[in-house]
Amino acid sequence: MSKIIALANQKGGVGKTTSSINLAASLAVLEYKTLLVDADPQANSTSGIGFDPRNVKNSIYECIINQVDPHEAIIKTETPNLDLLPAHIDLVGAEIEMINMDNREYQMREVFAKVKDEYDFIIIDCSPSLGLITVNALTAADSVIIPVQCEYFALEGLGKLLNTVKIVQNRLNTNLKIEGILLTMYDVRLRLSNQVVEEVRTHFEDMVFETIIQRNTRLSEAPSFGLSVIMHDANSKGAINYLNLAREILRKNGLIGEPVQQNTTETAR
Repeated sequence: MSKIIALANQKGGVGKTTSSINLAASLAVLEYKTLLVDADPQANSTSGIGFDPRNVKNSIYECIINQVDPHEAIIKTETPNLDLLPAHIDLVGAEIEMINMDNREYQMREVFAKVKDEYDFIIIDCSPSLGLITVNALTAADSVIIPVQCEYFALEGLGKLLNTVKIVQNRLNTNLKIEGILLTMYDVRLRLSNQVVEEVRTHFEDMVFETIIQRNTRLSEAPSFGLSVIMHDANSKGAINYLNLAREILRKNGLIGEPVQQNTTETAR
């Protein structure tokens, strides 16, 4: 099995990069060969997994614009089974450079075609926009995960993103599925968090993952160490949440994985 999953939401601050890093690391820890792709010019997935974007020689940008073989850009991480296709700031100009390219929406798909058979999962961290790079990611992907924070205005902009997904499905990638909506930044102490969970589940029903990502100190501090939360503190709430998410995705795709028990009454660790 080889599956490409994009994490997309044009809103910033919804836990997209955190979810990309930690879902990829969780799948890797569960012994699935995984490639994390940083498709965001801010390069937060690159730095968050322990690499300085300024020192990256080849990145997703060179692969798309200069047709560099992705094998020359992929870096092994400290996590067994987890590789990274990094980004750097040059990616911000890629959309302008791609405008006159033939099949410009399919450039990322062509990059992944060269390495897809080497991985069980490819996880793409998209930029917080609905520009050409994100469209490329959705065109290359088999499915999309939409992170939604458990905060006010949670559903704002979600309709626009779902419309973009529908356009991609109709015109560019008829096989694209919505893997699920992922609720993030949940705080059991806040009535608002519970209201958002209820509202999203009422609107989208089976599209919403059972797993909810809680606010968590270890989860927040892990990127400053250049580590996924599972490598930073495997017993933390954040690590258990993302392992549960990985197992839920494996179950949805016909692979076995029983959920780790999680206690939703505490949020600190």
